[in-house]
Amino acid sequence: MADFIKVLTPGDYKKGEINVVVEIPTGSNHKIEWDREHACFMLDRVEPMAFAKPCNYGFIPQTIDEDGDELDVLLITDQPLTTGIWTKARILGVMKFVDGGEVDDKIIAVPADDRNNGDAYQTLEDLPKQLIKQIEFHFNHYKDLKKPGTTEVKEFADVKTAKKVIEESIERYIEEHPELKAKRDIEAGVDTAKKAVKAGVKKLKKAIEEAAEE
Repeated sequence: MADFIKVLTPGDYKKGEINVVVEIPTGSNHKIEWDREHACFMLDRVEPMAFAKPCNYGFIPQTIDEDGDELDVLLITDQPLTTGIWTKARILGVMKFVDGGEVDDKIIAVPADDRNNGDAYQTLEDLPKQLIKQIEFHFNHYKDLKKPGTTEVKEFADVKTAKKVIEESIERYIEEHPELKAKRDIEAGVDTAKKAVKAGVKKLKKAIEEAAEE
């Protein structure tokens, strides 16, 4: 199995697209988690069937949320997806969430290419209201049998807020991986140099044209 953290990037989130690795399929009560240390999936626990996931549950590679884990994603599809697959997804928004006093936000997304519904879901407002209610209820109560009152859905926010959460999570990951920070700095320097050269060529071309007219 590939180490998703190493082989996948977070995706082009600034353009509204992310890479998502699926951990838990819709309808499953198996709390499957990515084991970062061993680079494989593990069954952390079996939840009561009453609290089976209302949608696919996964994460964005090369991110770290405020709770220290990968940034979670709620991936909406018509049918359950299989643990261990990854897909490009369109960002719809974010569910601001607190678990045991820690921020544990969930990005809400759909497959980037869904020809079954004609890519009908572009924002949170496009999702069925009943689905949003089910997601909110699930995350407010799924730990009630063992740790009642420890989870709380704060709000559902838009794409702009979601992108900010993703950006911050990527920055946390980069801060823990100096080699990525160095690579990013080099790429930024190269990009700046290319822009400077392009601007210089344009300026020189204009000067030559002006001289030819004289």
